[in-house]
Parts: sequence; C-alpha cells; structure tokens
Amino acid sequence: MNPTEILQAATAHDGVEPLGEAFLKKLADAVCVPGGFAVVDGDTAELVVHPDKRRQGIGTQLLAQVRPAQVWAHGNLPGAQALARSAGMIAGRTLLQMSLPGPAAEVPEAPAGVHVESLPEVQQRLGEREADKRWLAVNNEAFDWHPEQGGWDQQQLDEARDTQWFDPNGVFFAVADDGEVLGFHWTKMHSADVGEVYVIGLADAARGRGIGGWLTRVGIAHLAARGVQEVLLYVEADNTPAVRTYESIGFNISQEDVQYRWA
Repeated sequence: MNPTEILQAATAHDGVEPLGEAFLKKLADAVCVPGGFAVVDGDTAELVVHPDKRRQGIGTQLLAQVRPAQVWAHGNLPGAQALARSAGMIAGRTLLQMSLPGPAAEVPEAPAGVHVESLPEVQQRLGEREADKRWLAVNNEAFDWHPEQGGWDQQQLDEARDTQWFDPNGVFFAVADDGEVLGFHWTKMHSADVGEVYVIGLADAARGRGIGGWLTRVGIAHLAARGVQEVLLYVEADNTPAVRTYESIGFNISQEDVQYRWA
C-alpha cells in the first residue's frame, strides 16, 4: 500500500481527514513503514495507519521515527489518544473546528469609515507587490504569536497561494477610507457544498471597532453566494474572544484537533 491508498482508507474509516494541507503537500516525502506512514513539516508531524493494520505497533514505530517532533491528531480520536498515552506524550495545543450550517448570503453593513475590497481591487489600486506587502504586514501583526501563521515573508505567501483552490476573488480586505488596510479574510472552497473561513487577520488599529465580526460575515456571504451549504473554520481553543465571536455568528464546535508533545 502506498501513502495515498492508506490515506484514503483512513479517511473513509475515521470520517476525519488525517493530514492537514501543509502535510498533504509533503506526501511525496513521507516516512513509510508497512501499513502506515508519517509526514514531517519542521518540528511537527502527522501520521496515518491503515485501519486494517492498527494495534500492531505501527503507530509506535512511526512515533519513534519522527521523535522529537510534536504530532497532530486530527479529530483526537480514541486510538490517537491511546497511542499518545502509551508513548508518554501529553496534549499541548488544541485547535477547534467550528461549523455554520445554512450560511446567509446577505452582505452586512460596514462599520463607519471602513469598506471592503477584494484582492484584485486592492492589487489594481496599489499594484500586486504593494498589495502583498500590506497583506503580509497585517498577517504578521495579527499572528505574531502563532507558530505557523506568524512571521510570513513573500515566499511563504506565494507558496500558500500555490493551490488549485486559490481564488483571488475570495480574498477580502477591510480598508479604511484613507486607504489603509486594516484586515483580511481569506476564504476557501472545499467543494460545491462546503466553504471555509480560511484565515482572518486584523491589524491592531482595527481591534475593538466591530471590524472582525463584519469581515467574517463578508466572507461568509461570498461563500453562501457561491452555493455552499456549510462553512467551516479553525480556531485555537484558547482564543476565547475569537471563539465567542464565531459562536455569536452561529458557529458550533464540530471537531477538536490536538497537538501532542513529548513529556
């Protein structure tokens, strides 16, 4: 069995996609053993064992090969919890998947002094490189604490956009009337029925002005207009203000992903 076959079998059996997008891009570099494989990205790993080969020590073998990397468990399924315990690993970060069924296509009214521009509109106004510069500035201010999303440069932004699903018309910016970029909402289409609030970032100058909730709804309206029946998002479990904002819009927690680290 190759990694793609194992991945497909595990997804069908568990009802959870075992690899995140960054790890899928590195599937060709997977560390393989009979019945399973692991993918390493920096100091983090994700591993998959074929459903028919579980409880045979394959997960333990893969953990030994990726150590000391931290390991994500998507869905935090009972088998993953048991494997982590047996290896002496402890839970670290928790990422919540939240879901909004039946999103509204109505575009909300903008806060005073702010309007929305799509990525092509910002590029037309500022030029492509300057638009990217403003985008990166907001991203890195908003996520200066985040291990994956913070500290991006032009190459990382380019690599993140290098996907089949990227749509520049699905990226929206909160822009002050003087032209300052205050935030962005990058949406993603998973399928004809499912969309995602992929990344939302706000500059410090945008906080406390109702811009975050409004910008979230702008992207949701765009996804709804494209016909999706459900919108997903991912948020750190300890980001209480963001979780509350999403709950106020109608999102509910639908999955928990846990990053396990070595004790």
